[in-house]
Amino acid sequence: MKVRPAVPEDAAAIARVHVDAWRETYTGLMPDEILARLSYERREAMWRRVLEQPSETGVFVAEDEAGEVVAFVSGGAERSGDSEYKGELQGLYALKRVHGQGVGRALVGAMVGWLVERGFDSMLLWVLDTNPTRRFYEHLGGVACREKTEQLGDAVLREIGYGWKELGRLASGDESY
Repeated sequence: MKVRPAVPEDAAAIARVHVDAWRETYTGLMPDEILARLSYERREAMWRRVLEQPSETGVFVAEDEAGEVVAFVSGGAERSGDSEYKGELQGLYALKRVHGQGVGRALVGAMVGWLVERGFDSMLLWVLDTNPTRRFYEHLGGVACREKTEQLGDAVLREIGYGWKELGRLASGDESY
């Protein structure tokens, strides 16, 4: 598995992972019509804009042995103005076939390193409360510290915010919070 910074040419592959991972993960956890409306074309356009413009968003991809993008992570400054957490892991998506292979850990490590290089010393991540990956973030030392609801179509979804107050410890592999 190879982790590297994303480039604009990765937009279509990132879009495919984004849509497919949502459908794999959220089927049964959110209304089917939301998942059915997901579009590779719209996601590709969004990711192309992110990757082509100089921005404060870091994006890394993980490639399998064949060079196929199978996961990605994005992050940057915390977007809601949280007074305690300054960085944000905005998204981590991996195809189900690579779960349990260390891909998520490697991508989180790349993102944390990127955030630390830019002076962020803390990080927040929002995850759907019914998402089974919550255990993964807890294993990495994330502490459930926030809660919010989001309106997505007709659905009201509950999200849990996981926080890391000392990114330097996570970047060094110290998960003994």
